[in-house]
Parts: sequence; structure tokens; C-alpha cells
Amino acid sequence: MSHIAVSTSPERTYRYLRIGVAGTVVAIFVAVAQAAATYGWLTSISDYFYTPARDVFVGALVAASLALFALSGRGLERALLDAAALFAPLIALVPTTLAPGSVPGVVVECPGETRCFPAAFEADAANGVTVYLVLGGLAVLVALLLALLRQVSLAAVWPSLLITVVVLATVGLTWALAHDLFLQHAHFIATTAFFALFAAAAVRSAFPRSGPQPTPVFRALYIAIAAGLIVLLVAYAILLPQTGAAGVPIVLIVEIAALVLFFAFWVVQGIEKWPDPDPSLIAG
Repeated sequence: MSHIAVSTSPERTYRYLRIGVAGTVVAIFVAVAQAAATYGWLTSISDYFYTPARDVFVGALVAASLALFALSGRGLERALLDAAALFAPLIALVPTTLAPGSVPGVVVECPGETRCFPAAFEADAANGVTVYLVLGGLAVLVALLLALLRQVSLAAVWPSLLITVVVLATVGLTWALAHDLFLQHAHFIATTAFFALFAAAAVRSAFPRSGPQPTPVFRALYIAIAAGLIVLLVAYAILLPQTGAAGVPIVLIVEIAALVLFFAFWVVQGIEKWPDPDPSLIAG
């Protein structure tokens, strides 16, 4: 007679969250592929915000952000994943700049610029930034209240709180004082920070400070993911305004590769942590 292992509620929660984060990448790919059938292959994945793929793109990133907060763990890993969770909604709510004529039906006026923010979407960005700042501020207040009530350890969460306050203050001040600069660069900075933090998280997973150490196979996979993300980040920074020969969207390919590595991180960690009876990512 076969034996079916009985899992606890915390085990199932962490298992399903990792599967769910990986699933957000699949959702984005399916939405982009469907939109590409009508709009063709655009310069980047972010450009598909301006197509019917928008709802899935935004929803997937917001869902991933919530899951990252739940999975953030302890110590340096917590700080890295909490920071990544802060940048994911910005990628979704503040769309990328566009080159004129790059997306059919979207008017872009760029005097002296190769890419700029479509004026028709400024109200959408304003709404998203306002919600982001309000909810971020409430999250900080709730965390401080829980610490005051001794439901969480302030010593454990202060790095994440500090990062959150710095990010919220930076977003709020640049939005208020350098509005055009924010719209021009916020999406690129948030995207770069998000994947850079995941490169660091992959290195941390390869060399955890305490607890069970990964097997050589898992360690090699984490290192490969981190190295791949670093290479792709450099390529992203250099190639963002460009496309390849014959109109091949090189930046789109780079972003797809980065999302594949993001997907791989959660698949690898899900397999590694699946049999763990006491998930190491539970907040301490």
C-alpha cells in the first residue's frame, strides 16, 4: 500500500506560494504571446503594458510582490526579498517609456528623445503611485504596531523597514519634485533593482549563513542563476534603446531570459525546500 505524506498548513502555504510566484511568469508569457499575435514583437516585455496584456502584466507583478513578502524569510534573505517586493509593484504601476510609433495606437511625442513617457498614461501612473505610497506607509505603521505589541521582533525586521522607508521617501520626493524625471526613469530603475536583488538572493541561497546547506547541485544552480542575471542586467542597461539586425528586439529577448531565470529560481528553491518539515523561510 502506498503512503501519502501528510503536510502541515505552513508547509503547503510555502510550497504553493513558490509555485504561484513561478506561475506569474507563465501568466506574463502567455499574455505577451497572445498580444504579440496582434501587435507583433515589441521592443520589450514592458512595452506590452500598452496592449491588452496590461491587466495580466500588472496583476502578475502585484501578486508576485505579495508572495515575496510572505516568502522573505529571515536575515539578509528577508531584506533582499522584501526589497524586491517593493520594486515589483513599481514595475507594474509606472509603465515604461516608448519610442514614437513603437506601439500601434499609442501617441508618443519625444522632442529630442528616443524614448519618452506617453502623456495619456500620466493619470494612470499618478493613481498607481498614490496607492503605492499609501499602502507602503500603512505597511510600515502595521509593522511598527506589531513590533510594539511584541508580535514581531523589531531587531529582525528593522532592515526591511529601513529599506521600505527609504524607497517610499525616494518615490514620494521624486514624484513631487522631479515628476518628469520620475516618469522617464522609474520603470527602468525599478526593473534593474528587482533583478539585481534576485541575483543577490540566488547567491544567498547558494551560501546560506545558517541552517541546512544546499547540495552541490542546488548550489551550482543558484550560482548559475545569479551569474546569468548579472550578465543580463549589464546587457539590459547597455541595449535598452536598441534593437538588433532585421528588427530583432534584443531587449525583449534579454527580458525574457531574465524572467526565465526568475522562474528557474523558484522552481529550484521549490524542489529544494519541498521536503523540508520546518520551512527555513518562516519569518523568525
